[in-house]
Amino acid sequence: MNYLAQGVNIKQQFLGTGTTPTEPTQIGPFITNLLSNALVLAGLILLVYMIIAGIGIMSSAGSGSEEKMEKGKKAITSALIGFIVVFCAYWIVQLISKVTGVNIIPST
Repeated sequence: MNYLAQGVNIKQQFLGTGTTPTEPTQIGPFITNLLSNALVLAGLILLVYMIIAGIGIMSSAGSGSEEKMEKGKKAITSALIGFIVVFCAYWIVQLISKVTGVNIIPST
């Protein structure tokens, strides 16, 4: 605890001070790009899954197939759960970033 109270720069300690992303200590820029685009990618995947599941549910309504209906419902449920997990993970990382003072993720 004393070590933290002495003013350790967590960002410099874990991410280094170099400017090239090829340095082993420079994983920060990679994580920044990955996390800033993860929510967009998750949203696009959610949209695709919702469209596919919706088409499956609509096609099952005409044929009376309960299997297709259940398959469509499971696809929608899985897509929403996956998006919620990504959304929560993003905001947990944002919270940790604010608490530790390491701004590796651009604020939206």
